[in-house]
Amino acid sequence: MISANDLIALVRNYNPKTNEQLIEAAYNFGGLMHQGQFRHSGEPYFTHPVAVAAILTEQQLDDATIVTALLHDTIEDTKASYSMIFEQFGEDIAKLVDGVTKLTNLQLSSVETKQAENFRKLFMAMSKDMRVILVKLSDRLHNMRTIKSMRPEKQVQKARETMDIFAPLAGRMGMQSMREELEDLAFKVLNPEGRNSIIRRFITMQRETGDVIERITGDMRHELEKTLIDADVFGRAKKPYSIWRKMQEKEQSFSRLSDIYGFRILTTTEEDCYRALGAIHQRWRAVPGRFKDYISQPKSNGYRSIHTTVSGRDGKRVEVQIRTRQMHDVAETGVAAHWSYRDGVRSQNPFAVDPAKWIAQLTEQFDGDDDHEDFLEAVKLEMYSDQVFCFTPKGEVVKLPRGATPIDFAYAIHTRIGSACVGAKVDAMRVPLWTRLKNGQSVEIIIAEGQTPQATWLDIAVTGKAKSAIRKALREADRERFITLGRELARAAFAHVGKKATDKALATAAKHLRLDSADEVLARLGSAELAGREVVQTIYPDLTPKKGKEVDARSAVIGLLPGQSFQRATCCEPLPGERIVGITFRGEGVVVHAIDCARMVEYEDQPDRWLDLHWHDGSHPAVYGTTLDLTIGNDSGVLGRICTLIGEAQANISNLQFVDRKPDFYRLLIYVELRDAQHLHKLMGALEADNDVAAIQRYRGTARDDVAAVPSAQAV
Repeated sequence: MISANDLIALVRNYNPKTNEQLIEAAYNFGGLMHQGQFRHSGEPYFTHPVAVAAILTEQQLDDATIVTALLHDTIEDTKASYSMIFEQFGEDIAKLVDGVTKLTNLQLSSVETKQAENFRKLFMAMSKDMRVILVKLSDRLHNMRTIKSMRPEKQVQKARETMDIFAPLAGRMGMQSMREELEDLAFKVLNPEGRNSIIRRFITMQRETGDVIERITGDMRHELEKTLIDADVFGRAKKPYSIWRKMQEKEQSFSRLSDIYGFRILTTTEEDCYRALGAIHQRWRAVPGRFKDYISQPKSNGYRSIHTTVSGRDGKRVEVQIRTRQMHDVAETGVAAHWSYRDGVRSQNPFAVDPAKWIAQLTEQFDGDDDHEDFLEAVKLEMYSDQVFCFTPKGEVVKLPRGATPIDFAYAIHTRIGSACVGAKVDAMRVPLWTRLKNGQSVEIIIAEGQTPQATWLDIAVTGKAKSAIRKALREADRERFITLGRELARAAFAHVGKKATDKALATAAKHLRLDSADEVLARLGSAELAGREVVQTIYPDLTPKKGKEVDARSAVIGLLPGQSFQRATCCEPLPGERIVGITFRGEGVVVHAIDCARMVEYEDQPDRWLDLHWHDGSHPAVYGTTLDLTIGNDSGVLGRICTLIGEAQANISNLQFVDRKPDFYRLLIYVELRDAQHLHKLMGALEADNDVAAIQRYRGTARDDVAAVPSAQAV
């Protein structure tokens, strides 16, 4: 563990005006709070916060961030409190430490929806002060460097979380070197054999071909010196995980993968970047389709560089990145460059961007309570995807993730344009909407009045903005369909009591039901959240039947048209007291289904066949057959006792069918006749209480015809 003086010396190297007393006080406070605590490796726990602080000095961060690193676990893991840190180190540092603590408490590896909520919280915390995520990323980097001391299952969990969340997050923030190290450390845990195989192949290749990097670097320096360009040239083999990912994406073996070397040329001026590009292309052949100019079109995190791939020695492809030294600082540290210090003052790097911009742009699109999944989808697309730059017919640039389609382009311009899209032209040629856009293409969106988003667009769109807008439009379209269906159900319900479902009547019902509008009443009727009888009762309570004498089973259902007869559907066997709906059949009257019957989906597109029905209030006779699925012990007297319990509950057994016979249990279907849903619940409760009843549930068949009789095989 480095001492306080050594840590202060690291800070002083880039910030001679550092507050040494503040850092020393935080070092001593953290050491005292963590005294007696140890890591899994057996080392004193305080070695971890000190190591995190040292990592942050490599990014030349301010004193407040360094102090936060030293204290980042004190609130969570020690007796220290927010108020203690506030009193000793001030509000700024206390808020940063509290922010890191809250990020630590987010369980980012949980299930998807929960993860989406946590991502929202994470990004909101970042938008308040990005330095909290810089500390958290450095914390994760040190934990991954020392992960061997953890239990194997914990290593896998942390490595997967790092690969899925923290590495791409570092990359999206422009911190490329940290992203690569996080990915490689996680890869080492998740696929050690794959990583080792790539390293072995590298060693074999170097033994066969010699030091390719040194030779190509020398060639590039020679070409730049010939054109009098002041530049530094660096070469390296790509990280094992980067090579592995390319092998998977391109479905190629290591021997066929060409661009496994990367070279960087760092110049003094932007003009020299383009001069260097000319020198490289003049000496080596450029690979078509592998050129990107992020200097003229920088990424949103401030990244600027020219990327090109050329065929080098022996025909091997090598990737070359050309940028100025200031651009390189931003490329390596990303948004951290915003806080970098040099010579005691904040570094004024012209390419460093406001670190909260891209977060603000992202979060402002997803500020509703129900958009968690859309938010997570957009976050992952933002973090994982490379960008393509396309142009409108007027020459305006539109940035999209790799793989984006004209649908994404249209929604990026405006939601109204996206929703009205009927076609697209790319470079003046008509193309399908599922076409993947490429860098530099000019895109023209063709719109038509009356067009609405289609469900198939969800499979075509890539961006979270487009997908969210499409889903919203589809929900609104469903609402219109439910309103149309609800209007028919309301008309039938009001007609049954001799009234009309006028707009005023529906508005009055909405007021009594505490709903926003008449359309909301109709939408709920159409989606089966509300029954027509309930709406009528809110306005005309005296016209609805009252409880009284026993209801005649032949007229137990209300809502039928004059002369219509009804039958209970045998697939769901609805009982009085349950929500029901009728489906009309030519020549067979009406079949009554429970509102939650699985077969109702078959009639969704036939609203004219639906009838809003309900049962008569009052006492019903025990004539409504219902099937119970029982598993009982195979012992003497058990079946007789079950039959006795059913009789004591004043229910009649009309059929009994054995489904499975085993030495220790029977499974059987019992068809009983009941009064209503309440009678069913009481009977099931009495049977479930018997010691020899292992399981009981209501049986609902799916294969029987609506008007078929109950099967009588093996009847007793």
